[in-house]
Amino acid sequence: MSRSPALEAGGARHGRLRTSLAVLPTEVRALIVVAFMVALGYGVVAPSIPLFAREFGVGKTAAGAVISAFALMRLITAPFVGRLVNALGERVMLATGIGVVAVSSLLAGFAHAYWQLLVMRGAGGVGSVMFSVSAASILIRVTPSHLRGRAQGAWAGAFLLGMIAGPAVGTVATFSLRAPFFLYAGTLVVAGSLGLWTLRHSEFAARQSVRSQPLPLRTALRNRAYLAALAASFAGDWAVVGARTAIVPQFVTDRLGLGSGWVYAAFLVVSVVSGALLLPFGRIADSRGRRPVIIGGLLVGAVGFLLLPVAASIGGLIVAMALLGAAGAADSVAPGAVMGDVVAGRGGTVVAVFQMSGDLGAVIGPIAAGWIADWQGYAATFVVSAIVSAAPIPAVVAAPETLTVAIPDSPGTQTPDVT
Repeated sequence: MSRSPALEAGGARHGRLRTSLAVLPTEVRALIVVAFMVALGYGVVAPSIPLFAREFGVGKTAAGAVISAFALMRLITAPFVGRLVNALGERVMLATGIGVVAVSSLLAGFAHAYWQLLVMRGAGGVGSVMFSVSAASILIRVTPSHLRGRAQGAWAGAFLLGMIAGPAVGTVATFSLRAPFFLYAGTLVVAGSLGLWTLRHSEFAARQSVRSQPLPLRTALRNRAYLAALAASFAGDWAVVGARTAIVPQFVTDRLGLGSGWVYAAFLVVSVVSGALLLPFGRIADSRGRRPVIIGGLLVGAVGFLLLPVAASIGGLIVAMALLGAAGAADSVAPGAVMGDVVAGRGGTVVAVFQMSGDLGAVIGPIAAGWIADWQGYAATFVVSAIVSAAPIPAVVAAPETLTVAIPDSPGTQTPDVT
């Protein structure tokens, strides 16, 4: 019996996905599973955080502060975490970070006062940055240059899938707003156990005793490619993540006059497009260079923002969200690959500063976008977001390409990282 073209196409896509993952180091595949479990738990707990906070009799601002406390502590502690990663090693800090988030989530579920919830979520932010900096450092150290784009794409894709699946599992919140915190702690225990066990038996763990000297931050800051990656990460998280998340839902209901269902539909388009493009963009970044992916993503993001006020309709919204999804995929893949090329497995602090650039953009973007919208309206907000998205392009164009090897895309190819 012959297979239908649709089945054959689906099988081909599945085969390409397995091939893309098969070429990655064992440690990266383990981190992908860990990332999915972490994101799954966060997707469960995130929607319930402000609702749980309101149960303590606080207002909307105080409820939002619980979310901000997590991001703020990530930003504040990132430089210190980078030094600890340099001193103690990625594996120890990864497990410690996941453990801190698990314990803080468990205690948050038992909170009986608003301040307890606030403190526990802030502590969770410290553990979160310990985990993310360590995981990113491992990803860089074990992945050769010609696979870094795909590794970044697979890593980001695992987070995306976990965030999509989380809200479905989070229906436990209908029984109790405390339950998601306990479930989150459970997924983190699974993630930490998987990470520790897998890395314990890997070649990476055996190399911990012969760690190379960390790349000094001052050296990285003299590298134009690293500075361009910082700028691209900051702009992407400001506009494509921060401004989009804060302003598009209000634009859909206020200006387009659509219901909240269209907000979810718009964000689903972003997730689907971004998820579909992560691995293809990773392959392009590994074969044609990092700069084309970064530049293309920034440009596409700028066009998406400009399209929103110009084509103020359902069709315009869907197209704009698809463009912002593509921009988000590029931002998740290429700047991190550039940072990995520059670091070449030699630095927790340099990785931490890179993550701080994105966190800073994600903190400032929603606030700035909201202020501009109140002051001058939605159109002005989207224009400024487009300008922010496109602003790093000259720096990226002027920076040198960091990919120095060109390797055929075949499963059995393994060559040393020569960057």
